[in-house]
Amino acid sequence: MPLMLRRAAALLLGALYLPLVIAAEAQPTHEFVLDNGLKVIVREDHRAPVVVSQLWYKVGSSYESPGQTGLSHALEHMMFKGSRKLEAGEASRILRELGAEENAFTSDDYTAYYQVLARDRLAVALELEADRLASLKLPGDEFAREIEVIKEERRLRTDDKPSALAYERFKAMAYPASGYHTPTIGWMADLERMTIEELRSWYQAWYAPNNATLVVVGDVTLDEVRKLAERYFGPIKSRALPSAKRPLELDEPGERRLKLHVKTQVPSLIMAFNTPSLATSDSARQIHALRLISALLDGGYSARLPQQLERGEELVTSASAWYNAYARGDTLFALSAAPNMQKGRTLEEVETGLWQELDKLKQTAPSEEELERVRAQVIAGLVYERDSITQQATTIGQLETVGLSWRLMDEELSALEAVTPDDIQQAARTYFTRSRMSVAHVLPEESSDE
Repeated sequence: MPLMLRRAAALLLGALYLPLVIAAEAQPTHEFVLDNGLKVIVREDHRAPVVVSQLWYKVGSSYESPGQTGLSHALEHMMFKGSRKLEAGEASRILRELGAEENAFTSDDYTAYYQVLARDRLAVALELEADRLASLKLPGDEFAREIEVIKEERRLRTDDKPSALAYERFKAMAYPASGYHTPTIGWMADLERMTIEELRSWYQAWYAPNNATLVVVGDVTLDEVRKLAERYFGPIKSRALPSAKRPLELDEPGERRLKLHVKTQVPSLIMAFNTPSLATSDSARQIHALRLISALLDGGYSARLPQQLERGEELVTSASAWYNAYARGDTLFALSAAPNMQKGRTLEEVETGLWQELDKLKQTAPSEEELERVRAQVIAGLVYERDSITQQATTIGQLETVGLSWRLMDEELSALEAVTPDDIQQAARTYFTRSRMSVAHVLPEESSDE
């Protein structure tokens, strides 16, 4: 594409997202803290008479210790098994009858519960959520049944899924010093010996109002949410919390390699570099540079990996790059690729090809035009994504729960705008080194005797 057309395309894309950026920045967002320590964040979005309520707890698999993995995820399952007011499954039935959507999720850094419902039903969602925070039952017979469900979930989603199994093993190697090497669902041996007493202790330790953030986004006002929060959550007592230090990694753990044979027909490669996150870095600009590098390498048809390695050299059939800037601790910049078997390409050639692309970034800064294209794409994606009230709430909850501020949500567009080509080059030189690298060669089982 001629330079003039590229600039016109970038300007057009910028024009498309600019009105939405202005609208997002104008959304009233409020925060307050109840006397018991519960933080509440309210973001008004009056486009439809709908609201999303999310309760985030600062606890996840990175908080767990060897021998007691999977507790956070197992407790998430048990939160639907009855409280002082309601029997198992009754809260979900009430919400279904109201036409609400509900679910929960657990990660390395947090456990969260959410409901999406009509604005005039918000009180019901908050009453049910406060009830299980204050008085979860945790019956032993329900746990005995539910742990079997969790074990089967592990079998289906990890043990019997080669790509997931490979990445789980890879993470265990890539995070030598922090709790991020623990799988969120837990190791099977720990699931088999988990007890209801452990879950009760985990609940008592972490499920306290002063360890939670309530996020409400939608057709609401600050005053009505404050009244409801004080009514339902206010009487719950705060508790002393265990220490929860950030999961920090070794700066340069050294090059690590893994060869793994799984039930797959096609070999693949996973490569990652230990990096800080926005919560652990002294330089936010370098973190935003890594975010743009991820898009520069793997941001659609015209990105470098598909353009160079897939269509150009026909080295790979697929390649991807990803980076999570919003972890509670240090994180990974990761890449993966599958060799073009029809062309007889090998994992060793793929690894060399990926390194060549990273070296290009280290040797030569991207052009202003390429960076502008990638930046416009990333910002437009963020703006359109946050057109959803659920995504707005999730972004706020994630930021707050990993120790950042929800205000970064409204500031990150300008932060991405500030990244220069030299920042891209400097971030590549700093973090894409062999002393920070982990590599896994994932091979079919039939190759195990080679």
